[in-house]
Amino acid sequence: MSVSPVKRQKMESVLDQLKHHTTVVADTGDFNAIDEYKPLDATTNPSLILAAAQMPAYQKLVDDAIAYGKKLGGSEEEQIKNACDKLFVLFGAEILKRIPGRVSTEVDARLSFDKEGMIQRARRLIDLYKEAGIGKDRILIKLSSTWEGIQAGKVLEAEYGIHCNMTLLFSFAQAVACAEAGVTLISPFVGRILDWYVANGDKKTYEPSEDPGVKSVTKIYNYYKKFGYKTIVMGASFRNTGEIKALTGCDYLTISPKLLAELSKEYVKLTPTLSVKEAQACELEKLHLDEKAFRWHHNEDQMAVEKLSDGIRKFAADAIKLERMLKVDVIS
Repeated sequence: MSVSPVKRQKMESVLDQLKHHTTVVADTGDFNAIDEYKPLDATTNPSLILAAAQMPAYQKLVDDAIAYGKKLGGSEEEQIKNACDKLFVLFGAEILKRIPGRVSTEVDARLSFDKEGMIQRARRLIDLYKEAGIGKDRILIKLSSTWEGIQAGKVLEAEYGIHCNMTLLFSFAQAVACAEAGVTLISPFVGRILDWYVANGDKKTYEPSEDPGVKSVTKIYNYYKKFGYKTIVMGASFRNTGEIKALTGCDYLTISPKLLAELSKEYVKLTPTLSVKEAQACELEKLHLDEKAFRWHHNEDQMAVEKLSDGIRKFAADAIKLERMLKVDVIS
């Protein structure tokens, strides 16, 4: 339904309305997009940093990261690894100048099945932020939602006071285990769930309320609120604005610049679809998942198994591409 120009002047955009009900996070490494849409928080991942690092505007950050890697010395591999970590932190530090909240920085996806490796890398990133004068209260460390990743998050939160954002989350089992681990935030992926159902089923289009990704996040949100878990639910990986609007009221939503732009130009009344009150009235059974139960329940969800492994491979591939890009300069 179109809105008259007069009404539009009085009405807030869908994006502005969304901000009344949900914390909006920018899913980007592009500073310009963050300046334009003024989110509270921002998230990054290897794919976003790889894309941003290839833009001429950010060449100085790349140069500074390479100089840092060279300065620390060691083998070529160590120099590149240190340069990569530094680059992630340099992007995060610049983003934090533009937002009032927190930035998410991701641990290398190749450590997804190495609990101790993830803990060590997370602490290293926090140390690098500390060197830059940034406290851990402004950082979320992103970890893959494998069993090992969830247990790494549990240790980081409880023993080191490091806040974690559990990413690549597709199954209800992953969400339950994250809540039990007491992590700060989870990022259930909406669009990638939809992608799988479209690719593997007969149905090719879904109404937002019937979107499998939307339904997954709705169930997780209701479960967390019904049983009083403090872990924040942040819907991620959206394919269209319909999915976003269907999750109005979710704790956080992390949105790409393209979809932020669409929401900022849309003028319709937005009604919250998720609420704590409704969640507490839901008929859901509380689960407890030890490692065996987690692995079984997660394995029963074919979509989640395939999308988790696919997501880890893709993030790992982009991390390798980033390393190769830095390697050219490290050895020159």
